[in-house]
Amino acid sequence: MRVLVADDERVLADTVADGLRDFAMAVDVVYDGEAARERVTVNRYDVAVLDRDMPGATGDEVCREMIAAGLDTRVLLLTAAAGIRDRVEGLGLGADDYLTKPFAFAELVARVQALGRRANAAHGPVLDREGITLDIPRHTASRDGLPLRLSPKEFAVLHVLLRADGAVVSAEDLLEQAWDENADPFTQTVRVTVMTLRRKLGDPPVIHTVPRVGYRLGG
Repeated sequence: MRVLVADDERVLADTVADGLRDFAMAVDVVYDGEAARERVTVNRYDVAVLDRDMPGATGDEVCREMIAAGLDTRVLLLTAAAGIRDRVEGLGLGADDYLTKPFAFAELVARVQALGRRANAAHGPVLDREGITLDIPRHTASRDGLPLRLSPKEFAVLHVLLRADGAVVSAEDLLEQAWDENADPFTQTVRVTVMTLRRKLGDPPVIHTVPRVGYRLGG
């Protein structure tokens, strides 16, 4: 899942981003509405977490423009305003969810995960293929019933490959969906992560390299 976090409270934004990354999400962070506008036109996000009161352009304005542009990104608005009228107004903009500050981080994660599932409605919360089971809400993985201990990035790569349902996924697509915008496209990070993931999945191998194309999961 790829997520944009936009909030002018830098410490909060960075803390939220770091926490979401622990749940295998690729997270980009910006601190004003203009930067959020630019990111959503350049990158494809599953979920955007927008503060309503950012400088430059408010979260309300960014949300309204995303809806008008027909983007399929799910939007979670954050605000310090706790009144019912404020919540109704925020949802009336076209946002998918609304969370009042201060909030419990566990609740934020649950809401982002729920919105991510809606953004990828063709895939259920539990993916199962070739004996591999990935439970997205519980953040657990297993093969043939045996638990797998995966890093957040390995979990994210496996998620992308399982969602592809046997189709080939290019290294560029893996980089786009499992890493944030700070990832260096010229490094070997995708190849190394796939290599360690293969080792943890064990035999028989289920991740196959398609020369000059990418990777495919399946027999």
